[in-house]
Amino acid sequence: MKVLFATCAGLPAGDGDDDALFGALADVGVHADWVEWGTPVESDLVVLRATWDYTERLPEFLSWCDAQPALVNPAGVVRWNTDKSYLLDLARAGVPVVPTALAEPGFTDWPDGEFVVKPVVGAGSRGVLRFAAGDRDAAARYLVELGVRALVQPYQADVDVVGETALVFLGGQYSHAFTKGAMLTPDVEYDESGLYVVERLAGASPSAAQRRVAEDALDAAGALTGLARHDLLYARVDLVPGADGSPLLLELELVEPSLGFRQTDATAPLRFASAVRAALARR
Repeated sequence: MKVLFATCAGLPAGDGDDDALFGALADVGVHADWVEWGTPVESDLVVLRATWDYTERLPEFLSWCDAQPALVNPAGVVRWNTDKSYLLDLARAGVPVVPTALAEPGFTDWPDGEFVVKPVVGAGSRGVLRFAAGDRDAAARYLVELGVRALVQPYQADVDVVGETALVFLGGQYSHAFTKGAMLTPDVEYDESGLYVVERLAGASPSAAQRRVAEDALDAAGALTGLARHDLLYARVDLVPGADGSPLLLELELVEPSLGFRQTDATAPLRFASAVRAALARR
């Protein structure tokens, strides 16, 4: 059996986080290799991994995904999840989401405190800016500069202290978690490829409340896309603490998230390999 990990020209062998997966897959009889998205593909399964330049070529990326009969996560999920307005869908479904508004030039409903503006299509925190309370004129100018729809969210200040918690699910089952330090800070830096912000990561043990919110988000996403949880080879649920400390969904990453294999124990790649085998069996 052959599996291809889809990446981009800037990261021909990914960012290093997936390196342990190749041995884990080989142990269960699956050969894995990298392929640059956009090229012709013949494989039993195509797994989206480090396709982080898709934001600049989204229509082409979506067309390429549509053309892959054995893509995970599926092309319909990719189309839904690459537009961050999916957060509004999840909020309407009852998931506790960081308050989110969709904005275009002329937007006036700015939050009272610090807030964040991010393009609806984006990866690696590129194009995301944090604004001080009352800095509405600068934010309005930035919306014009972006030239695309954006999300406006109140900044969750506790992130500066505790960061984000990312919960990883493989084949619909919880696998592991890790923390990400605050990224919208003055000392932010990008990796040498320029495709993503360098993150400060560490392993984590999520609380029961975080587990519940993460699973509710996955179930809601499944209902919205017509899939069962196990149809998602992977999912990363990024949570931040709200003003009262309760977990809020910041992102539900179903397309190409880094999965934090370097921040957890050696059994996580084995769980990934088992999830790949199960996905192959359903083909």
